[in-house]
Amino acid sequence: MRFINVGYGNMVAVDRIITLTSPESAPIKRMIQDAKESGRAIDVSCGRKTRAVIITDSDHIILSALQTETIASRLEVGGDHGAVDII
Repeated sequence: MRFINVGYGNMVAVDRIITLTSPESAPIKRMIQDAKESGRAIDVSCGRKTRAVIITDSDHIILSALQTETIASRLEVGGDHGAVDII
């Protein structure tokens, strides 16, 4: 299983990620609020501004302080910076 660093020592399983998006649009803000109310939001921003939203296949929403571009570059094929393989 491959994990990606989403900031401040927090890791997410790459296989579980459905989408990576910016938190700026109104629909994403509503999704975040709904997830917080239902206990599906995981805030790994360590108190900093949320700059990326990761939606998983388990319908959890992960809030990260890293830019979407930073996380996307870590997800690219061959770009193993920030990625860890667990066997």
